[in-house]
Amino acid sequence: MERPAELRLFCCTLTGTVLFGLLFQPPLLAQSLPTSPPSSNAVYTPITGKERVKWTVNSTIGPQSLAAGVLSAGWGTAFNSPAEYGTHWDGFAKRYGMRLTGVSTGNAIEASVGNIWGEDPRYFVSPDRTFKRRVLHAGTLTFKARGADGNLHPAYARYVGNVGNNFLSNTWRVESDSSVQSAITRIIVGFAGKFGGNLFEEFWPSVRNKIKGGP
Repeated sequence: MERPAELRLFCCTLTGTVLFGLLFQPPLLAQSLPTSPPSSNAVYTPITGKERVKWTVNSTIGPQSLAAGVLSAGWGTAFNSPAEYGTHWDGFAKRYGMRLTGVSTGNAIEASVGNIWGEDPRYFVSPDRTFKRRVLHAGTLTFKARGADGNLHPAYARYVGNVGNNFLSNTWRVESDSSVQSAITRIIVGFAGKFGGNLFEEFWPSVRNKIKGGP
């Protein structure tokens, strides 16, 4: 199987560029994530419509999402999955575009359904700064989200968005990637990716500060 060296180099270079941008991002993007209220709901401020739109855009075409797209498309191209796309630049572009359509559809569904149900899709960093608690917190917010009352509830809008997007996208995917089994696999990968994204949002600010020489 041919795996062009220049494609792998491109993936590594673009990923490095995005990570560099995350490290030295402008103040607007570097704003701290909201902290999860430790016990009282009084300090929780429900998400506004503007914040929901911002979340949708950032979750779709923000640096973290774009970097994940490069890794996903690069992996699929290197191992030629799905095989219909091939192992060249055109295949990379098709895989990247296909992932982007799925992500944008899923985020749009989650945001719109969540708006109706009062579900907050944002990630809130853990108030407990111990490593184990932070990892558990990231795992919890993979499957739960804050409701309008400030309490954690099953993230039903996220479930709808993940499941709906992956089965809906079967209608425009290539034949080898449009089966029920493929959709279920993508759903599982989607939640795994959400957990990974939560870990990134939980720990990356601390890592960035350490690299910059902060506390």
